[in-house]
Amino acid sequence: MGEADSRTSQFRKGAVELAILALLARGELYGAEIVDRLAVLPGLAVTSGTVYPLLSRLKKASLVDSVWRESPVGPPRKYYRLAEAGSRDLAEMSSSWRDLSSAIDSLLKGVDSHA
Repeated sequence: MGEADSRTSQFRKGAVELAILALLARGELYGAEIVDRLAVLPGLAVTSGTVYPLLSRLKKASLVDSVWRESPVGPPRKYYRLAEAGSRDLAEMSSSWRDLSSAIDSLLKGVDSHA
């Protein structure tokens, strides 16, 4: 993996936490649903190996809660929902993301990607 690939990977990792919190702000989801919804978003390219450890960290930090529910098919599923602290973090992270994104976008205007 080249240096640029490594930096892109770091950007992606930081964005995945925000993406998970944003998904859970819309309602409860079980782990595989989170993986599936994030996997189709261009640029994120997440796998369960990324999402499940992050969900564990978010739960340990009291940003998300979880509950086991029976599944209509198969074993029970662990559903995740945004905790109150997660809602506050999401609001702060969203604001920071928008500010940072706007600043970087303005710097990138007119920059040739091959420069």
